[in-house]
Amino acid sequence: MPEFLEIDDLSVTFTGQGREVQAVRNVSLKVRERESYGLVGESGSGKSTILRAICGLAPMSGGAIRIGGVPVPTPRGRAFSAQVQMVFQDPYASLHPRHTIDRTLSEPLAIHGLRGSDDRVIRALKDVGLPANFRFRYPHQLSGGQRQRVAIARALMLKPKIMLLDEPTSALDASVQAEVLNLLTSLRDEHGLTFLMVSHDLAVIDHMCDRILVMQNGAAVEELSREDLAAARMKTEYARSLFEASADRFMEQGLQG
Repeated sequence: MPEFLEIDDLSVTFTGQGREVQAVRNVSLKVRERESYGLVGESGSGKSTILRAICGLAPMSGGAIRIGGVPVPTPRGRAFSAQVQMVFQDPYASLHPRHTIDRTLSEPLAIHGLRGSDDRVIRALKDVGLPANFRFRYPHQLSGGQRQRVAIARALMLKPKIMLLDEPTSALDASVQAEVLNLLTSLRDEHGLTFLMVSHDLAVIDHMCDRILVMQNGAAVEELSREDLAAARMKTEYARSLFEASADRFMEQGLQG
C-alpha cells in the first residue's frame, strides 16, 4: 500500500502568559492508504495535538504534513474537509444540543453545496446502525453510544478518505465501547478509509490498529506493529511499562466483570 498521510518532523508550540510550551517535538510518521495507525501514550504526550495540527487547529512551529504527496494548505479549506474528517472524544460536547440529527448531518452538505441531503442522511444513519427516524431527534434524546454513532455519521457525510479518531470510545460505557470499535472497523473496510487513531489504552489500539507509535512528553518513543504488540516485543522501557499497565487494567476489568 502506498504512503498516504505523511508527517515529517512535526513540532507544535503553544505560547501564552509569556512562556512557550512545546507540545509536540519533531515527530515523524507515515500512514499507508487504508491502514489504521495508532498514537498511544499517557495524557499530555502530544498525541491529540498531532490530530489537531493535521486539521489546522494547533499551531505548527515546524515540520510538514502531506496527503497523497501534496502538502496540506493553510488555512485548510473545503477541499481538505472533503478529504479529512475528525471524530472527537466526547459525543456529549461534539453535537449541538439545539440541532436535530438531520440538521447536524445535513450541515456539511450545505456548506459544500451538495444536493440529495435526505438520501445521504438516511444512508449515513444506516451505515452507523441507526434507524432513519433518528434524524428528527435531538442529542439529549440519544444515549452516549448513539451520539457517538451520529458523530461518526457526520464525519462520513462528505465521503472522506481519512478519519482522525481522538479517543472515540473513552467517554462511553465499557459495554458500548466494543460496539463502536467494531462499527469503525466495519466502516473502514466498507468505505476504504484510512484511520489515524489516538488512545491511551493499548488494548483499544491493539484491537483497531495495524501499527502504532508510542509517544511520551511530545516525542515519538517507538513504532510497533500489531505483531510486535501482541508478542510484547518492545525495545524501550517506556513502551513496555505502558503495555504492562494497560494489560493490568484489562485484567482488572475482566475480574470485575
